Amino acid sequence: MDAAMWVAKTGLDAQQTRMNVISNNLANVNTTGFKSDRAVFEDLLYQKIQQPGGNTSAATSAPTGLMLGTGTRIMATQKIHTQGNMINTSNALDLAVSGNGFFQVLQPDGTLAYTRDGTFQLSSTGQVVTATGALLQPPITVPTTVSSITVGGDGTVSAKAITGPSQQTLGNIQLAVFVNAAGLENIGGNLVVATASSGASQQLKPGVNGAGTIVQGSLEASNVNIVEEMVNMIETQRAYEVNSKAVSAVDDMLKYVNTNM
Repeated sequence: MDAAMWVAKTGLDAQQTRMNVISNNLANVNTTGFKSDRAVFEDLLYQKIQQPGGNTSAATSAPTGLMLGTGTRIMATQKIHTQGNMINTSNALDLAVSGNGFFQVLQPDGTLAYTRDGTFQLSSTGQVVTATGALLQPPITVPTTVSSITVGGDGTVSAKAITGPSQQTLGNIQLAVFVNAAGLENIGGNLVVATASSGASQQLKPGVNGAGTIVQGSLEASNVNIVEEMVNMIETQRAYEVNSKAVSAVDDMLKYVNTNM
């Protein structure tokens, strides 16, 4: 019965962790470009009391065996990289990726990070940066002599001069694509970085070889489904309660044994 209490305890721990994942999803329901997580469960090692196929006599063998589980745990959290809704902002520097790929930004330590948050602004020197000042890569610099900026679906950034009808190309936005985007590491600030699991990034022109396209004047909303997360929350709460009742039941059984034996 001590083993049964331990098994129920692992269920409590796992459901608590799942609740943390759900809470984080709901907390980021308004975070631009946020991708929801889901908890991945696995069962723990089994106690093999009787091996399946083991001999029960000289001429017979056990068809199933006897194995007792030792509980469960959360083995991983997995990002769900489905497309979020597009929110029209009419801001020329608000960009969204429709499809696969990430914007590339330069971190203070000189390494690259990746984001789906296209809330870009201009720095004091006219460079396109994130809300925290990280430079978009490849860098785009907007002269002070332009009146409007246009970003094409293929990432081409052009500007119209204040005087005259001429358009000048300022640069091209490239998207980073990964073989396994679920293997990216989240570092906060709407940023992820590459890992051995995600593989190295491929810098692609938007709309080419599976890369998404750029949508100007829009932002990608979080892909968190509130109704689904509320259902998951209720399910997790009920599972937690059941495991808690299992602990109480085992405790009552142990009390009975101690007082009546």
